[in-house]
Amino acid sequence: MQLARLLRLLTVIAALLPVLTAQTPPPRRAIAQIGDQTIYDDDLFSSIGVQLWQIKNQEYDLKITAIENLLNQRALENEAKNQGLSEDELLAQAVDSKLSPPTASEVEAYYLAQKSTLNRPLESVKSQLESALTEARLQQARQDYINQLRRKSGAAILLNRPKVEITADPSRIKGNPDAPITIVEFADFQCPYCQSVQPTLKAIMDKYQGKVRLGFRDYPLRQIHPQAQQAAEASRCAGAQGKFWEYHDLLYAKQGKLNLASLKEQARTATLDMAGFEACLANGKFRPLIDSDLQSGSIAGVSGTPAFYINGVALIGAQPLAAFEKVIETALAGAASKQPAP
Repeated sequence: MQLARLLRLLTVIAALLPVLTAQTPPPRRAIAQIGDQTIYDDDLFSSIGVQLWQIKNQEYDLKITAIENLLNQRALENEAKNQGLSEDELLAQAVDSKLSPPTASEVEAYYLAQKSTLNRPLESVKSQLESALTEARLQQARQDYINQLRRKSGAAILLNRPKVEITADPSRIKGNPDAPITIVEFADFQCPYCQSVQPTLKAIMDKYQGKVRLGFRDYPLRQIHPQAQQAAEASRCAGAQGKFWEYHDLLYAKQGKLNLASLKEQARTATLDMAGFEACLANGKFRPLIDSDLQSGSIAGVSGTPAFYINGVALIGAQPLAAFEKVIETALAGAASKQPAP
């Protein structure tokens, strides 16, 4: 009997071991010491986290540019070798010979687009414009041809952009809980850029419905936005009543009104229990959690708002929709490649 119980206990421990291991944070790396105090690697992020993150991304961008150039060169070399031609002969035959000269209407349209800069009549610059337009079209046609060669050869870039381990707050997340893409936003309710990016985030959630979930974390810029801290606390109090996102939207819609009276007014609009909301706001129960968000953001390299992490890839500032789409599409392609074959 004792042996049977022991076996059952070992089975339970074996089942729990992956969970316990996953919840154990990695050990901190000591980098300096003074007296009996130890300075750790993550302590640097409070002062130079943003610069370190920028350096990592600059390194990635340099490598990507070099990889792109190498892939282009190899694709061209291989095709030229297969056809028994030099690279110049291949481009002349496959691209240059098929390129028609720009028409008069195209030259005129090109001129009109730059008329204010040129400040000269069309006839005096026509030949230069024709040459410039021809060269631009030639370079684009050559690049399109090389891209086609790369696709045909199955070229792939395996280098990934640096990522940060950022988790979403389960109590402030919307979208499909099983979505392959998680966007974590660090934001400030008094920040005009955070407000301006809200339509973009809505467009993303609509376009990638079921594939993207959005999480919110606080990063009130207290020194320049004196009302941001209390607004963050108020949003947490609304969240405690299950209405974080409703209150979130109201705060951004009425961003110019974030004083205490306005925060209460928005709470009434969101049909919150006012006694509970006011008590929550008065006792400051969520201040430590907001501090925790600030610390997590600083470690991740956040210095301003809004800051987004798309499956760990940083996207800083109120970026246009295309910038989000680029990162999301790359992440979706990566997730798809990891799916087992049917």
